[in-house]
Amino acid sequence: MNAIPGTPGRLRILGIDPGLRRTGFGLIDVQGAQLHYVASGTIVAPAEQPLHRRLKIILDGLRQIVAQTQPQVAALEKVFVNVNPQSTLLLGQARGAALCGLADGGLEVHEYTALQIKKAVAGTGRALKTQVQEMVQHLLTLSGAPAADAADALACAICHAHTAPLAHRLGHLHDAGQGWSAPPRMRRGRLSP
Repeated sequence: MNAIPGTPGRLRILGIDPGLRRTGFGLIDVQGAQLHYVASGTIVAPAEQPLHRRLKIILDGLRQIVAQTQPQVAALEKVFVNVNPQSTLLLGQARGAALCGLADGGLEVHEYTALQIKKAVAGTGRALKTQVQEMVQHLLTLSGAPAADAADALACAICHAHTAPLAHRLGHLHDAGQGWSAPPRMRRGRLSP
């Protein structure tokens, strides 16, 4: 994990909750165990626009956010397979536009499932959206609960802040030959060797 230049030990994480109509974003700074809110919001791609224009709105919006806020790393929610294959395909395209915007900004991207994000923020993978919003508000000491899309993006960033240091330390154990036969992976919201 790289620190923010000029700020020893501080890391800026951009969390993304991709969506074809509404893509949430949330930025936090992490210094040690402290989480600091930076910004959040939603990129809105109007439903009446054709698909290619909506994807460009997402791409351009993320390019602008990355350029203005200078995060070091991004965390993105993985797409789950929906009952409706068409909806899954469309969400995958929105996610692809988000990935391109992040890659264009030179960011390393980490991906987490909704289960991993909810577990890291609310303590259970079955947390309701309102519970995630309340925990994001609490963890970042916000005066009010953020909007749903922004809260999901902030939760994704918080998940990375909580998960990355442990994965990094375990990776060092593996590199030093101290018991791991393969790098640790996340399985069902838990680290597994």
